Amino acid sequence: MESKAVAKYVRIAPTKARLVAELIKGKPVDAALTLLKFVPKKGARLLSKVVHSALANAEQNPNVDVDTLYVKRVFVDGGPTMKRWRPRAMGRANRILKRSSHITVILDEA
Repeated sequence: MESKAVAKYVRIAPTKARLVAELIKGKPVDAALTLLKFVPKKGARLLSKVVHSALANAEQNPNVDVDTLYVKRVFVDGGPTMKRWRPRAMGRANRILKRSSHITVILDEA
């Protein structure tokens, strides 16, 4: 039985979050959470929250054994981008893109 959790509009660029997401694919949930605890990136903290949420969703189903859960799929999609402007020399401006992400974690029983 699958359980799923989604965090939307997270303020991190999708490419940065995907670096951490690749580390936990296919791993048991307890190993994934331990790994995320020691990865020194912002994406690890955000992904940890989503994995905890998916685990809590799985615990709501009495037929699921939470000890056998593993990370079946994790993907990071791009969310809306905020556009900002940075003043430059001689009256010009450069665009700054502040990207956001939608993080999805799907857990399944082994």
